[in-house]
Amino acid sequence: QVQLVESGGGLVQAGGSLRLSCAASGRTFSSYAMGWFRQAPGKEREFVADISRSGSRTNYADSVKGRFTISRDTAKDTVYLQMNSLKPEDTAVYYCAADPKSELTTTPDYWGQGTQVTVSS
Repeated sequence: QVQLVESGGGLVQAGGSLRLSCAASGRTFSSYAMGWFRQAPGKEREFVADISRSGSRTNYADSVKGRFTISRDTAKDTVYLQMNSLKPEDTAVYYCAADPKSELTTTPDYWGQGTQVTVSS
């Protein structure tokens, strides 16, 4: 089992940047595909980005492609989400997720508690 703790959320103006971090503990970080999802008020949770267990492959939702970058640091057991050119519609609770597989599935086994990102116009 792996525990996930997100940090880095906050309030930012449109056009600004934030970097989210997700620290993993409990099992070998390199055994897990990792990803980020988000949930805005009144909406369903949606996929944002993921990164393969090896770190060689990444995927992004069309809505964030070109603005967000996912990465992982095996030495720190941490996955990051660099968010640039933020828009008010990026406002949501962002959740880190993990799967003990080479690629993240649509229903990851493990979730963090979430971190709030608010983008003001």
